[in-house]
Amino acid sequence: MRYMLLTHYSEGDGLRQNEEAVAAAMDAMAAYAATLEAAGVLVAAEVLGSSESSTTVSLVTGELRIQDGPFADTKEQLGGVFVIEVADPDAALAWAQQAPPVRWGSVEIRPVATYAVAGVWVE
Repeated sequence: MRYMLLTHYSEGDGLRQNEEAVAAAMDAMAAYAATLEAAGVLVAAEVLGSSESSTTVSLVTGELRIQDGPFADTKEQLGGVFVIEVADPDAALAWAQQAPPVRWGSVEIRPVATYAVAGVWVE
């Protein structure tokens, strides 16, 4: 079963202001990705740019709304995702607990209901 590990962090904390801390965090994330890959569970991993560089598009009210930045007004922002394929929720939880962002933010675990492979939707 596929799960998405969504990493969240506070963009305004000291981690982003200290070059050594940023380098250490990047090294930890690279090592974590390598561990997932070596275990054969990594499907994909992406790191997102800062929320300041994002644009949110919405048509919920019936009127097109284009907003600079993220839609959610929160202290923590989505920083990246890992898609993993594991046997069950307990395995996903075990991998999430090892993710470096649990030390400076949080990791949200979500099952992935469907995905596309070569243009075909698979459940």
